[in-house]
Amino acid sequence: MPKPDEETESMRKELTSLVEKCREEQKKMCDTQDFGPASSIPKGKATTRKQLKGHINKVTCCHFAGDSRHAVTGSLDGKLIIWDCWTGNKTMIIPLRSAWVMTAVFAPSGNLVGCGGMDNMLTVYDINNRDSSGVAKMIREFLGYEGFLSSCRFLDDTKVVTGSGDMKIMEWDIETGNKIKSLDGHNGDVAALSLKPQDNQVFVTGSVDRTIRLWDLRADRCQQVFWGHEADVNSACFHPDGNHFVTCSEDKTSRLWDLRADQELAIYKPPTPNSSFTSCALSVSGRLLFCSSDDASIHIWDLISKTHVGNLCGHENRITQIALAPSGIGLMSSSWDNSVKVWGL
Repeated sequence: MPKPDEETESMRKELTSLVEKCREEQKKMCDTQDFGPASSIPKGKATTRKQLKGHINKVTCCHFAGDSRHAVTGSLDGKLIIWDCWTGNKTMIIPLRSAWVMTAVFAPSGNLVGCGGMDNMLTVYDINNRDSSGVAKMIREFLGYEGFLSSCRFLDDTKVVTGSGDMKIMEWDIETGNKIKSLDGHNGDVAALSLKPQDNQVFVTGSVDRTIRLWDLRADRCQQVFWGHEADVNSACFHPDGNHFVTCSEDKTSRLWDLRADQELAIYKPPTPNSSFTSCALSVSGRLLFCSSDDASIHIWDLISKTHVGNLCGHENRITQIALAPSGIGLMSSSWDNSVKVWGL
C-alpha cells in the first residue's frame, strides 16, 4: 500500500475527532437505556412447520405475501418459486435470465413479484397473468443501475423503491417504467431496506458504509444518519410502532435504534462469539427479535430485557434471509443448504 500523505492523515484524524465529539454529545442526550421491568414472555416453542424443497442451489432470499400464506424465494439455480406455505406445495416456478438473484419480494397485494441481483436490473412479474410459455408474465424491466440490486420493496402495485450497489436509492413507476427519483447519501453499497409500517413513504436503509439512514420520499433527501455498527449493515427492520427499528451487522451485533432520540438504545450479542448476522426480523408484538446467522441458526432475544432466549436450529449452512409473515404466525428462512423452512411461532 502507498504511504498516506500527511495532509490525508491530518484530515482523517480531524474527522475521527469530530465523530467522537458528535457521539459524546449524543450520549449526553441519552437519559437511560434501561427499559424498566418487563413482563415474562409466554412459554412456547417455535418448531419447523414446513420444509420447502425444490431449489437445487443456494437459496438467497425469501419474502411473504400480504396474505401470510404465499411466499417467494430466489435461488442461484436461476429460479423464483412461489410457495403455498400452508401445504408446502409450489404454486409457480419462474425461470430467470440471470441466476445471480439477491432479492425477491411480493407486492402487498400479492399480484406482483419483483427480483434482481447481479444482473444490475429490477424485473417485475405479474403472477396472475401468464405468457405464451405458461410462466408468470414479465411486465417490466428497470435498467439504469450501475451496481447489483440488493433490496427492493413495493409501495403499492404502481411504485417500487430499491437499494443497490451503486450507493443509490431509486423509486420507479411500474406502469410507465420511468424513474421517479434517485437519492444519494450512502458512501457504500446499499444492503438493506425497510419501510415504516404506518407510512411507506418513510424507510430506512443499511449499507456497507456502516451507517443506517432514514429517508422520506416527499423530502427527496436523507433525514437522519445513525452511526454505531463497526462493519457492514446487512439488514434492517422497522418496529411495529414505527418509532424504532433494528439492524444486524457483520460486526456480530444486532442493535435497536430510536428515531425520536436519534440514537442507539440497545446492543444484542449472541452467546457464540463467531456468529455474524445476515438478516433480522421482529415479532408483530415487537417483543421478540430474530436474527439469522452464518452459524446456521436463528438467534432470538427478548427486546426489552435484552436476554438471549434461544435459537431455531435445523439448517445445515449459512442462513441468508428471514421473513416474518404479516400475520405474525410464521417465520420463513432461506439458506445455502438449498432449503427453505417455515417456522411456527
